[in-house]
Amino acid sequence: MSMPEIWLVDDDATIRFVLGEALKDAGYRTRAFESADSALAELRSGALPSLIFTDIRMPGGSGIDFLDTVKLAHPDLPMIVMSAFTDIRNTASAYRGGAFEYIAKPFDLDEVLALAQKALPQPQLPLQQIADTSTPLETALLGKTPVMRELFRQIGRMAQLPLGVLITGETGTGKELVARALHQESPRAGKPFIALNTAAIPSELLESELFGHETGAFTGATARHIGRFEQAQGGSLFLDEIGDMPLALQTRLLRVLAEGEFYRVGGRELIKVDVRVIAATHQPLEDLVESKRFRADLLHRLNVLRLKLPPLRERKADIPLLAAHFFAQAGEQLGALPKIPGKELLHAMQEYPWPGNVRELENACWRMASSTSHERLEVDDWRNLAHEPKPPSGSWETMLAEEVLALLQHGHEQVHPAYKARFEQALLDAALQFTRGKRQRAAQLLGLGRNTVTRKLGSGRKSKGES
Repeated sequence: MSMPEIWLVDDDATIRFVLGEALKDAGYRTRAFESADSALAELRSGALPSLIFTDIRMPGGSGIDFLDTVKLAHPDLPMIVMSAFTDIRNTASAYRGGAFEYIAKPFDLDEVLALAQKALPQPQLPLQQIADTSTPLETALLGKTPVMRELFRQIGRMAQLPLGVLITGETGTGKELVARALHQESPRAGKPFIALNTAAIPSELLESELFGHETGAFTGATARHIGRFEQAQGGSLFLDEIGDMPLALQTRLLRVLAEGEFYRVGGRELIKVDVRVIAATHQPLEDLVESKRFRADLLHRLNVLRLKLPPLRERKADIPLLAAHFFAQAGEQLGALPKIPGKELLHAMQEYPWPGNVRELENACWRMASSTSHERLEVDDWRNLAHEPKPPSGSWETMLAEEVLALLQHGHEQVHPAYKARFEQALLDAALQFTRGKRQRAAQLLGLGRNTVTRKLGSGRKSKGES
């Protein structure tokens, strides 16, 4: 039985030679083409390989167009896309078009040979053909580091699957951007993408926000409210900070994920929905399950596909690219030329740990752009901003103001009592954790009376180390 024939389509003669020799040494027959047009001509003559490697950027036609044309005529033919220009658009387009795999140049020959062997015996089933209705991502989901290239590959692959995704990572790493990318590159791209930060909504309002309510369902419910699940019908619902969701609502969410149906608050009509849920958290959900603050069955339901986002300190080489993007955005919004960071500034930015991740970098770039009149920025321009008396953009005060504004814009009332209770509870929890449950010491540290702490905690709650 003859060995499978593999075609190599790439305008780079070195790639054709090196990859061809490696495949020949492994026992495969190969044919090389320097353009997509020449390979298509051979296909139309009746020749058919067992596997095709194709570059993306070639004279006379892109590898993505070549992939689409080949898949239209030969949907079961496995194709592996190669590129030195890895980004989310190319990666997602390749997987959406039915690519078996997407690899970045330069690549390891042993890995490529293992991939070819994997592709040949079990050709990938064709993915559902969908219209490219997505629009370019106007986000900072940028990067050329290996960790970001791998993230783009995972997004491209997962976007095509009809399964939920759990996104984990530190605050400010871009979890919502990734969720939007998963939606925009998926078959649901033409449908709504609805985002909700579950930690930003008071627990007593969150149920209504998710599932809606009927008129008269509770005090203040003067009209029917359509919840986020219904708003996202046919599309994607992004639930950020899912770890902060109350246990009672976790039970309702689990039922919706399992059955695809629910009742509005105070309603009797069964609502059926087709929604892909993408959840995100900066907390270790496994630890929350261990402490009985998160349902294990809900974690299993959400954790079908998982993406872990890297912190900015683990991809420092992307900082110049991101900074240029943010300065360009700021210049456009401010009606000015983009600021140009000097080498010393870029070096200092790459040395800084960025605890707030990409969000902190974005805020720093915008503040420098709006606070300086000269075009070229130096280290002092950044250091001077660090001593401003106002809270830094991206602080909890700023985020709280944004959350309250969002609630008011959605017609919520009585926001202050709910947020006051949450604020006080957070202070108490932190103080009791620090004092290992000793209420009197916690009250002293917070500047409160012990009776006040006891009353706010509730008379039925007892702390460790106290009777």
